[in-house]
Amino acid sequence: MKASKWLMAIGISLGLATPAAAAGSDLLDLEYRPLASRTPVNLAERHAGQVLLVVNTASKCGFTPQYEGLEALHQRYAGRGFAVIGFPSNDFRGQEPGDEAQIQEFCTLTYGVKFPMYEKVQVIGEEATPLYRRLAAATGVQPGWNFHKYLVSRDGRVVGNWPSKVEPLDPALVAAIERELARPAPRAAGTR
Repeated sequence: MKASKWLMAIGISLGLATPAAAAGSDLLDLEYRPLASRTPVNLAERHAGQVLLVVNTASKCGFTPQYEGLEALHQRYAGRGFAVIGFPSNDFRGQEPGDEAQIQEFCTLTYGVKFPMYEKVQVIGEEATPLYRRLAAATGVQPGWNFHKYLVSRDGRVVGNWPSKVEPLDPALVAAIERELARPAPRAAGTR
């Protein structure tokens, strides 16, 4: 394996973005419906200037209790310009079989989820939704299971990703979020 590919593999396995992964300010310029809603919203507009943790979720998975940690992160850092955004997916052993209303009810009643949840999507393979195709292209990593986490900077770059087994409150993930929150928000066009 060449040194550059080896370093990229090490960086990806540690949840670090590579220089190629840093590109892509159009990453979030896509429309998705909030869960159980009829009206799509543009993610880039809705989450402009926020640091985001994008997570594919499922209600019947061994990692489902991570909803608690994701909500705790969302609550802890929301006031500083952070949001967790969830995308339910049934891609892994049918662990999200319900419709969107059932998913919303489960997340709210069982885990008190208040962070934004969006429509049920596919996250792997040829049928993956555009957001997940872009996340995979930016990092070289598709979700291997439910609750894969991608960290997106305020200016729409993927700056890290973590596999399902990494808990939301893992010190390395929290440190990466705090590092991104410490960076200044991008200035709007035409401002000094």
